[in-house]
Amino acid sequence: MNEVFATVYGYARALWRRRWWAVAVAWSVCGLAWVIVLLLPERYEAKASVYVDTRTALRPVLEGIAIQQDFQAQLSLVREALLSRPQLEAVATKTKLNAEITDAAGMEALVSALQKQITVVATAAAAGSSNTQQEALYTISYQHPNRDKSVEVVRTLLDNFVEGTLSGNRSGADEAQNFLGSEIRELEKRLADAEARLADFKKHNVGMLPGERGDYFSRLETEMNGLQQSETNLAIALSRREELQRQLAVARQYVPGTSTTSGSGGAGVGSDLSARIQESEARLEEHLLRFTEKHPEVVALRRTIAELKEREAKELAELAQGRPGSGAIRSLSVNPVYQSIQVQLNQVEVELASLRGAVAQHRKEMAGLRTYVDSAPEVEQEFSRLNRDYSVIKAQYETLVGRLEKARVTDNATQSGIVRFEVIEPPRAGMAPVWPKRSLFIAMALFFGIGGGIVAALLPHFLWPTFGDMESLSRLTGLPVLGAVSLLRRPDAAIQVRQQVVFFAAACLGLVVVGVALVVFGNAGARALQSLLV
Repeated sequence: MNEVFATVYGYARALWRRRWWAVAVAWSVCGLAWVIVLLLPERYEAKASVYVDTRTALRPVLEGIAIQQDFQAQLSLVREALLSRPQLEAVATKTKLNAEITDAAGMEALVSALQKQITVVATAAAAGSSNTQQEALYTISYQHPNRDKSVEVVRTLLDNFVEGTLSGNRSGADEAQNFLGSEIRELEKRLADAEARLADFKKHNVGMLPGERGDYFSRLETEMNGLQQSETNLAIALSRREELQRQLAVARQYVPGTSTTSGSGGAGVGSDLSARIQESEARLEEHLLRFTEKHPEVVALRRTIAELKEREAKELAELAQGRPGSGAIRSLSVNPVYQSIQVQLNQVEVELASLRGAVAQHRKEMAGLRTYVDSAPEVEQEFSRLNRDYSVIKAQYETLVGRLEKARVTDNATQSGIVRFEVIEPPRAGMAPVWPKRSLFIAMALFFGIGGGIVAALLPHFLWPTFGDMESLSRLTGLPVLGAVSLLRRPDAAIQVRQQVVFFAAACLGLVVVGVALVVFGNAGARALQSLLV
């Protein structure tokens, strides 16, 4: 502890021994630094904030009927364009920042300085919002020694930002509409020529053009398949007719029934030939069960049946001819089976007539198509080419017309406010300059001045060390100190020492007072000093 105290005491003695060096260095450093700080030019910062929202009420309404533009990319492009050299040259000219510049090098330096001094920052408009890409807050700031000039520059940049975004969209829409209009006019001419060629080709090749039934070979194949199907159906219908005719030949036209005759004397029931034939056939079957074919009764029954059938056939023939007949068949009714077969036969005859007509028609169509077998494929090929060219041109025309309408709707929507700009903070600058921070710089100069004075006072002590007491000399050399010679002061030495202490304290206090005063009234002092120098 004694060693530390001794060391500190030694530094204090060294500092006191060269105290005027310390005061001189501190005043020199602080004075020079304070003059530099006071002469630093002031800069005022102007700011403006604009809120940009692309989620207006028009956007969902225009979904699908207008071109969806990337306004965020447009905003980013305009933000970068604001700091481009042509834009900054225009801003410098409009705000007269280049009033004192007479050469290209000066303008180049001014534009480079503006690029460093102007900042455009985009921040999310709402924290935690899911639509931060569609809404943002843009802040434009600029620093200049003249407060009004800084506000003017920021106002110009803000106007350029808003107008640049909207005019960029309008100019893009105008360019798109002009391009689409010229392309549509060209396509209209080509479409009219294609329609004329197609109509003329159809006029000169009537009957050979493919229609709903397909091309030439499809139509020929259809007719061949139709002919084959019709011939097959005709053969089936002929087979049905033959079978119906066979069935009709073996079927009886009339079947026996009962008849009631009345006379003046009474009524009786008689049997007609059909009934007698049936009875005879029944008896024949019974005899065949008991006798052979050569039995006299069997032979007699067969003869009787044959005679009755002959008489029946003769009677039916007379009835069919419309004559009254002999009256041997007294009660007959039309056979329903015979009638059904006759109806089916009539239907088959009608079907046969229809099928024969279809066969003839198919053969006629095939004969007509075969006459164009050499020219039809070429006609169809040319027709397909003309139709394809017409379809392609028409599709392009309709697509461009639709896009032109979308571009017009988009342009109208842009002018109506599809992007909303709201100035949150108009261009303004504070009354106090933002740079330099004179109070801070003056305090730092005071601190470094005092520190420089202390270093200047202690540096010789480290370079050429001295000993203030016997203990330090003995400790450093390791040798015993035998004695020391004391300094004998004059009677007025104490007064001189007190005076020096007062002067030193006054010098130090004056340095601190001047520093504090400059910290408090630094800006006013700077203006006064600058006005004197000007």
